[in-house]
Amino acid sequence: MTSRFRVTYATLTADNEDLHTAYEHGVRTAKSWLGTTVTGEFATGPAFTVTSPSETSILLCTAHSATQSDVDRAVCSAARAAKTWAATPWPERVAVLRAAADLISERSSELAALMSMEVGKNRLEALGDVEESADLIRYYCAQFEQHDGFAQDMEQLSEVERTRSVLRPYGVWGVISPFNFPMALAAGPAGAALVAGNAVVLKPSRQGTFTAAKLVECLREAGLPEPVLALVPGGDEVGRALVAHPGVDGLTFTGSSAAGKAVHREFSTRHPKPVLCEMGGKNAAIVTASADLDVAAAGIARSAFGFSGQKCSACSRVYVDRAVHSALVDKLAARAGELVVGDPTQRNVFVGPVIDADAVDRFRDAVEHAREHGRVVAGGELLRRDEGRADGHFVLPTVITDLPTQDRLFRDELFVPLVAVAPVDSLDEALALANDTDYGLTAGLFSGDDAEVERFLDEIEAGVVYVNRAAGATTGAWPGVQPFGGWKGSGSSGKAGGGVHYVQQYLREQSRTVVAR
Repeated sequence: MTSRFRVTYATLTADNEDLHTAYEHGVRTAKSWLGTTVTGEFATGPAFTVTSPSETSILLCTAHSATQSDVDRAVCSAARAAKTWAATPWPERVAVLRAAADLISERSSELAALMSMEVGKNRLEALGDVEESADLIRYYCAQFEQHDGFAQDMEQLSEVERTRSVLRPYGVWGVISPFNFPMALAAGPAGAALVAGNAVVLKPSRQGTFTAAKLVECLREAGLPEPVLALVPGGDEVGRALVAHPGVDGLTFTGSSAAGKAVHREFSTRHPKPVLCEMGGKNAAIVTASADLDVAAAGIARSAFGFSGQKCSACSRVYVDRAVHSALVDKLAARAGELVVGDPTQRNVFVGPVIDADAVDRFRDAVEHAREHGRVVAGGELLRRDEGRADGHFVLPTVITDLPTQDRLFRDELFVPLVAVAPVDSLDEALALANDTDYGLTAGLFSGDDAEVERFLDEIEAGVVYVNRAAGATTGAWPGVQPFGGWKGSGSSGKAGGGVHYVQQYLREQSRTVVAR
């Protein structure tokens, strides 16, 4: 592969002209795909259309929903394929998955452009999502290589017996992926399951169907046998059918807390089965009086308004020392006002649309509530077609303050570009408020005091934490760098994606003792 500018979520700017030239070529390629009908063996139900949240009149693709019978056939087909795939030597599985990762990277520009059109990510966010997909697959392949396929000799009780611990695949693994990371949160779990030797049935979000189909295309072109990976498009009813199917041996779900808890309750029936649920977050940043307020404002704005606040790791609440509250609010409002909102495929745009009309309604309701019970400092407006923009779901990045700390806007996950800021009188109070939530996904601190940093790291209840990070107060984890997983109501396993303990969850241990004859 030729050398190229590599985008991660920590990439603050991209002045590399080759990157932009490649992305714009990718836009032209992706536009040539528009109007495609996504077909598949396991999608024979009613047709549905996928349009762009940036311009709702643009038809991206048509697909057919999987029926309950389709889901059943997909699971049964995967069960048959799983036996052969599990018997394939792990280095051969790794070779196929590494080839798929390279193909994803080679096609990153057109895949990112499609993602920008399908879910509204700006250039850097979309390119990061695609590259994260490839790196997640590579990371799990590397884990298999570093652990020699997860097989090792154990101790002996006698000279005539030998025991080995071997991690083996479960069989059929279901993956239910969300709209907000339509490639990374499909490729990561699917890649882990596949390299482990499982067959996968992938059910993407409807608004993410086209991107998921392109992911499947990359995997198959890299040499993955077709029956080993089945795509079952559609809405919630397809996901429920997959969760309920007795032939699914393990499941990864990424989505809302309510849906994830239901999946966790309902998946195991006859006997316990592994189910990995990554759910929501109401992620807090704490800013102390010793913080660099410019760095804090930059990091909070990036995490609150990146991808229009539609990340489970988005920063949606801030607790700041009362002495610097006004100064931080002013800097954060200025940052929000500088961000360009519009077509996410355009170079200067940072904030694209929210995903759908329901998200617009949540935004409108939250802003009305803030105006009544607090103060809207910046943003708070919907942007309409008659203001020179496309007919999409555009809203302004919004900063609010002067709400009680127990207000619902400090507690409810909204998935919109809105951050609530409250003054506090001590780090004690800030930590208590940050931890007073059912969620525990990410958190951030801005401080110039080492003792404050250590206390934050010791006491914050979140799975992914950052300190003094301008690249993102609460967002921006990368495979092999920051393992990503939630505590409390944000995650079910305690093992984080892109980390050293993740891929083993797609395997089960078998102890093998053989006595010499």
